Amino acid sequence: MSGTEQPKPVRLAGLDGVRGLAALFVVLHHCRLFSYPGFPADTGPWWLSFLLYGHLAVVVFIVLSGFSLAVAPAQRDWRLGRIRTFLRRRAWRILPAYWAALVFSFLIARFLVTETPGVVPTGKSFLVFGLLVQDAVSAPSPNSAFWSIAVEAQLYLVFPLLLLLRRHVGAITLVACVLTGVVLLQLLSGKVRVFASLLHLTPEFAVLFALGVVAAGVLAPGKIRRVPWPWLALAGGAAIAGLIAILGSVRTVNNYFWIDLLAAFPTAALLAGLAQGRPAWLVRFLDTKPLRALGSCSYSLYLVHVPIVAIVSRLLIGPHVPAGLPSFLLTAVIVVPVAVLFARGFAAVFELPFQRHRSVAALAAAVRAKLPQRGSGTGEPSAKTLPDTVRTSKSEG
Repeated sequence: MSGTEQPKPVRLAGLDGVRGLAALFVVLHHCRLFSYPGFPADTGPWWLSFLLYGHLAVVVFIVLSGFSLAVAPAQRDWRLGRIRTFLRRRAWRILPAYWAALVFSFLIARFLVTETPGVVPTGKSFLVFGLLVQDAVSAPSPNSAFWSIAVEAQLYLVFPLLLLLRRHVGAITLVACVLTGVVLLQLLSGKVRVFASLLHLTPEFAVLFALGVVAAGVLAPGKIRRVPWPWLALAGGAAIAGLIAILGSVRTVNNYFWIDLLAAFPTAALLAGLAQGRPAWLVRFLDTKPLRALGSCSYSLYLVHVPIVAIVSRLLIGPHVPAGLPSFLLTAVIVVPVAVLFARGFAAVFELPFQRHRSVAALAAAVRAKLPQRGSGTGEPSAKTLPDTVRTSKSEG
């Protein structure tokens, strides 16, 4: 394969379901935060304690991002193709929806209701978040979910290097090198000021991303080793749950650096197992139509849900229902369907068209094909236009 050819999209059963459930978990996490004050203290009932840890859904997203991006290169000896093309396509995929969500969140927080009382985004916020440097430059946030988008964008920049290292030094050495560097950064942050400032970039996510890349190796050509990935994922997940129960919410949140690193390994094992179709019952469940539909708009749901939670909680429920369980239940019952429906509509406009058509020319051709043609009373493209549209779509596919 030449350097100019790009990998064809690969769909693995179950991964859309993972995305959808992770995004839904974040939505419920924010419903809980708006309903129970005092985070990270656990001021609610014990059976809702798990919703305090929405951050761990972002861990799943980051590992899954590295995994999904590495699936096609893993099948081609870990070769990416042109880096410029890869970065352009990543920007085309994530920025339109992100910028649209930024405008939406900014307008809601500026003129209707803020997520945090007294914290109103400014023009600087719009610039900082628009340039995806919110983890490096301080500014009032229009949407607390946006912090991870900057981290992921930065990880795209190192993705080609991770593939290069995977090809030349192997999986274990790659993970060991990234893990060692990140842990040293954390341990030295109390002694070296510049290292402490780098912690704002969430460096542990580089390990998560690298583990996702390495896990995609289960789909590389060659002999498949029968590693019990589902059992490793179950054992690791149970250990993390036990550790969180022992530490409690405050110490867990204050030590997310280490919790993130530990949680990444069972997450990567789970993805490796799902990619190989194991366990079959879980793959079937995650690949059901409702979860696939939820997964198809999971990115949009993640981007737009916080302003919706703020509107429902602060304006509709807060003035009439005291904080606590009734507030949470009412907020969740209203927010979940409204946020999902809004996200589906949002994705249809700002996400899916950019996912299906990978360039300005392809998107413009698709739009022209749906417009009524001059001299025709129908919305069908004319015979003269149709061949060009077909050729453009094929060339971009």
